[in-house]
Amino acid sequence: MYVPDMIYRIIFLFGISLLILKSPISAQSSDTISVKKTVLIKKIDGGEFIGEIISNDDREILIKTKTTIGRLYISKSDISSISFINVKEKEQNETGEFRAEGPFTTRYYFTNNALPIKKGENYAFINLFGPEVHFAVTDNLNFGLISSWIGSPITLVSKLSIISAKNLHISVGNIIGSSGYLFQGRALVGLHWGTLTIGDRMTNISFSAGYGYFNDKSYTITNFGDSFHDALFVGFGGISPVGKKTSFILDGMLISNTKDNSNYNQQNLNSPWYNTTDPTITNTTLILMPGMRFYKSYDKAFQISLAGVFFTDKKYNTSTYNSDGTRTYKSGEVTSFPVPTISWLRKF
Repeated sequence: MYVPDMIYRIIFLFGISLLILKSPISAQSSDTISVKKTVLIKKIDGGEFIGEIISNDDREILIKTKTTIGRLYISKSDISSISFINVKEKEQNETGEFRAEGPFTTRYYFTNNALPIKKGENYAFINLFGPEVHFAVTDNLNFGLISSWIGSPITLVSKLSIISAKNLHISVGNIIGSSGYLFQGRALVGLHWGTLTIGDRMTNISFSAGYGYFNDKSYTITNFGDSFHDALFVGFGGISPVGKKTSFILDGMLISNTKDNSNYNQQNLNSPWYNTTDPTITNTTLILMPGMRFYKSYDKAFQISLAGVFFTDKKYNTSTYNSDGTRTYKSGEVTSFPVPTISWLRKF
């Protein structure tokens, strides 16, 4: 009877030890949580506070916030986790609580700003169309992967912050990818742009411009040759806090594509497909995406938005034949439709 009793005691003590080791407060006990360090303290009731540790004992932690609240005692029984962070004074409100800004402030919805992703602020962006992951190699350079839920297409994205002053930031970015296993990887896509951002991580506005192209080599399968499309685009976006843990986001892009076209000539029955000297055709697309971002914590957030897509083009069915055999093109009608979206962001 003695041996089983000892086994039960050992198992009990081992289980208690695991619980203690897994406790976020015990994992960062008085020995590891040193003073003069800036920490983010998450309370069990959901509150979050940022401050410099003044003292730390077995019962409570005293922090000094850079706000009007000054020094604040927090009982350890009310704390769920403590982590060291590097944040600015502006990221706290008047009570010393964490404000709605963190590692996700380098982007809006589908565009980003010129603010750099600081090293260690890697994050994942998950939406209805697919996942993204972004890694900060240095404080000024980051890489990422973007794909759909079926794993294709897949693209590699990079951003280099070349100027990052107090309220002025400039960056360049690239996206290069392929259709993956779709169309045997024959379709290639590329985007190259520059971004100017005015403001800081709390409140900013950005303007970008660039060039994009799409080369669908899968057309060689049907003997029509390569299908190459390119376009110029300008983008704009902004973010502004509207609450302690809520921000308003505006994202937008204007895309213009002008090209000569191969056209089906219905009057030439002997040669139904032939290259014409028709006027260039311009396709214009405008995307507006206002939305709200809600921060659950410093490293978790989700956002909702309602995108409006508007586009016009000049199509062959909007042209008329003249008596001399030439065509007169009419501007295409404006087509629009809404696209509701929701996404999640998580720092890792």
